[in-house]
Amino acid sequence: MTGLNTPARTASTGCPAYSQTFPCAPETAGLGRRLVRHALGAWHLDHLTDAAELIVSELVANASRHTPCHSIHLLVGRPSPARAHIGVVDRAPSRLPVLSPGGADDESGRGLLLIDALADRWGYTLLGSHPLRGPWGKKTWAELDAAL
Repeated sequence: MTGLNTPARTASTGCPAYSQTFPCAPETAGLGRRLVRHALGAWHLDHLTDAAELIVSELVANASRHTPCHSIHLLVGRPSPARAHIGVVDRAPSRLPVLSPGGADDESGRGLLLIDALADRWGYTLLGSHPLRGPWGKKTWAELDAAL
């Protein structure tokens, strides 16, 4: 794990990533935007910052609004030179994100539509498994094309 004050190191193998655990609260969106800015700046992907900040804000908002979790884990990774990955892990695997069209007068419910428009791809991954209890959590994620 790399903290916000620790400079990123270029790795010849593996996947460089930043991650941090925060409270599952709307205020965490600001911390998520800072983490995204820091990681993308370290990787010289500043052209992705605006979209990535909006994406992490929406992912945090969804987790804080739709899950009973006390904490979430934010991840910003570089799975390949051509991709930037943003994820939010929560412990509510039964509350899956659903893309639904928002009405013209709706004051909320457009977050996943925004993510769908900004990201090259997005989805969720169930985490862990147990024969009786099933998965322990999920990661909702989005990826951006890092190529100029």
